[in-house]
Amino acid sequence: MASKITFIGAGNMAGAIIGGLIESGVAPSDITATAPNESELASLKQRLGVNTQTDNNAAVKDANVVVLAVKPQIMRSVCEAMSTSVQQQSPLVISIAAGLDADTIDQWLGGKTALVRCMPNTPSLVGIGASGLYANGAVSEAQRTQATQLMEAVGIVEWVEDEHLLDAVTAVSGSAPAYFFLMFEAMEEAAVKLGLPAATARRLAIQTALGAATMAQQSDKDPATLKQNVMSPGGTTERAIQHMEDAQLRTTIADAMQACADRAQAMAKELSAS
Repeated sequence: MASKITFIGAGNMAGAIIGGLIESGVAPSDITATAPNESELASLKQRLGVNTQTDNNAAVKDANVVVLAVKPQIMRSVCEAMSTSVQQQSPLVISIAAGLDADTIDQWLGGKTALVRCMPNTPSLVGIGASGLYANGAVSEAQRTQATQLMEAVGIVEWVEDEHLLDAVTAVSGSAPAYFFLMFEAMEEAAVKLGLPAATARRLAIQTALGAATMAQQSDKDPATLKQNVMSPGGTTERAIQHMEDAQLRTTIADAMQACADRAQAMAKELSAS
């Protein structure tokens, strides 16, 4: 990726993406990160060797790609304060802020911005994330490739052509790590009741999830077939799965994901009106 990349915001997600970019071959000298004061930037600069800046406008001046990595609640003030610089430079802008739609961010930046919205998830912090991306009409194919390469530095990328589908992405991957953490928590509690030490139960549950995910990722079979392959007629797995089906686990998951998507839509309205 032969670009000058500026990160507006230097939090955990920005740091993870920057680290992934450097591991993929991007020179630290081509990356700039900003924050309100130098103390917030010191550890990032020391750890990764990137440029740092407290002035967003100065950081945007030479950038080909600008990544908006600040909290949604302050996005408006940040964007409006550097809108003139963005209009002059015309970079690709990538927002990783949840809940703010492309039109709103584009308006705050002065309009006609080449803008990509990205919904990453927390496993991006360990390099195995999943990100959903949406591009507005001003984004070129070359810029789509830039956005793909940038987010592939911390995991897989899936594009959606309808911005509203990012709410579904939030439900299936953005918020979903917490679903699996809940599953680990519940399995550990149940295993302890069955007599296992908590630490043993936790290690077994997490490793089993890792193994199942790896099998699903590497297999050409769909999850339903992989599930069936583990189930012997009249066996222990069949009994456990039947209990989950009787308890309407599928409905619980579907309802939870719908609630997640509904909340994402509501947050978008709240944030754009603020």
